[in-house]
Amino acid sequence: MSVETDIFDTLQGLVSGRCYPDEAPSGAALPYIVYQQIGGESVLYMENVLPSKKNGRYQVAVWATTRTEAASVSLAAEAAMVASTDFQVTPLGAAVADIDSQTNYRGARQDFSVWSDR
Repeated sequence: MSVETDIFDTLQGLVSGRCYPDEAPSGAALPYIVYQQIGGESVLYMENVLPSKKNGRYQVAVWATTRTEAASVSLAAEAAMVASTDFQVTPLGAAVADIDSQTNYRGARQDFSVWSDR
């Protein structure tokens, strides 16, 4: 399995399967979660050998109709990420509130450092 599949499996139950890599499809029902890799630490041993683990910085964004719903799902997503046994997670700060001015959707996004098998 890939870490992306593991993240999907960890989060999709919080939003009835409406969990998407990179962006949600047009017209997706709310609430939904979008996740994407936005960087990470590059690790290389002095012997120029790749380690068995890799790191990625992942952003998890929740979109909902209300601020309360976005915050609630975001807290549940953080708890699910931290509790996962498929990878090791460190939250990189608290969630940041967001709003999409075109749709008036309310959002919350949070970054995580994720260590997983290569």
